Amino acid sequence: MRHLKKTDPQIYKAILDETRRQNDKLELIASENFISRAVIEAEACVMTNKYAEGYPGRRWYKGCEFVDIVEDLAIERAKKLFGAEHVNVQPHSGSQANMAVYFSMLSMGDTVLAMDLRCGGHLTHGHIHNFSGKYFNIIGYGVSRKTETLDYDQIWDLAKTYKPKMILAGASAYPRIIDFKSFREICDDTGAFLLVDMAHIAGLVAAGLHPNPVPYAEFVTTTTHKTLRGPRSGMILCKKRFAKKIDAEVFPGIQGGPLMHIIAAKAVCLKEALEPSFRKYQHQIVKNARALADALAQKNYRIVSGGTDNHLLLVDLSDKHITGRDAAEVLDKVGIIVNKNLIPFDKESPAVTSGLRLGTPALTTRGMKEKEMAEIAELIDTTLKGFRDGSKLFSVGKEVKKLAGGFPIYQDLIRDFKK
Repeated sequence: MRHLKKTDPQIYKAILDETRRQNDKLELIASENFISRAVIEAEACVMTNKYAEGYPGRRWYKGCEFVDIVEDLAIERAKKLFGAEHVNVQPHSGSQANMAVYFSMLSMGDTVLAMDLRCGGHLTHGHIHNFSGKYFNIIGYGVSRKTETLDYDQIWDLAKTYKPKMILAGASAYPRIIDFKSFREICDDTGAFLLVDMAHIAGLVAAGLHPNPVPYAEFVTTTTHKTLRGPRSGMILCKKRFAKKIDAEVFPGIQGGPLMHIIAAKAVCLKEALEPSFRKYQHQIVKNARALADALAQKNYRIVSGGTDNHLLLVDLSDKHITGRDAAEVLDKVGIIVNKNLIPFDKESPAVTSGLRLGTPALTTRGMKEKEMAEIAELIDTTLKGFRDGSKLFSVGKEVKKLAGGFPIYQDLIRDFKK
């Protein structure tokens, strides 16, 4: 990066510091991961220079013959990976993918049944300040107070009562398997169509470790940067009969020119996801999440729903005399990066919370396994019990850096910086 270093040393230093931060700390944010060098190289390519409004073979600009190859490859790989009839790889994010489905299939004010944000839903599932909550009548469904898992009887009753035009399945903080077949039955019974937001679990779905929503849903949206381990971006998978409507809503509906360098990176990550090693990697993500949940439970932390089936877990801190916000802050000080999170029926506000959301994709990418999850649980416990003890936090910080150092990430990038 010698050109950047010469042109803008401040940005150069910030990137170098961020690379070191990722290498030296333990990333447990469930929505984050570490992309491969191949994906990084695709993201940083000259295709960022090319305007390519339209779709392969139907562009508004000339000179698109090579970006067409890239987009076609991304589409075909996504179709193969998930068994989809049609794929649009142009959404810049999962939120824009969701927006395209809303705007293509709904009218302003239509009723949508979606997961309550306080039970694990996403901002685009109905937050009052999000487009979804502003423009549509969102009815929230939740989880059982007893099991903290999806209450399909409640969802069915709500669907019969409110007759939504669309039912949205998927979550950003739900640790259990989602029964897409039940959602399909509810939709068929009430005349709604089904949108599944599989952003968090896309990698698990690709590896066959979570049921695939594609056979059940008219529309499936996803990000590509979480368990799928690609660039920060989005995709829409849908039935062929909706292809023209979806494509027209993405462009020219809500976006202009696609980011062709990001689509190139998406194509690379989808190729990686088709490799046998990817399934092994996803299997380890799940094993690590369960090991981390079990280790924390043994230290008397209540795990929401009693455990996890996927890549994340929710930790209830309501009896630990520390809020989710304060816990995330003190863990950050020792180099353990997590996010505060509401737990079902939380008495705290979203800005404070009673819980933490922990995820294992990034740690698994580094090569960590069950043994390291037990060590991390110990470090978390020591930190939260001694959050007022500066010497103890200093000691934990040293242990965190030592553990991270045994599983380096992007070391070649750091060496490149130093040249």
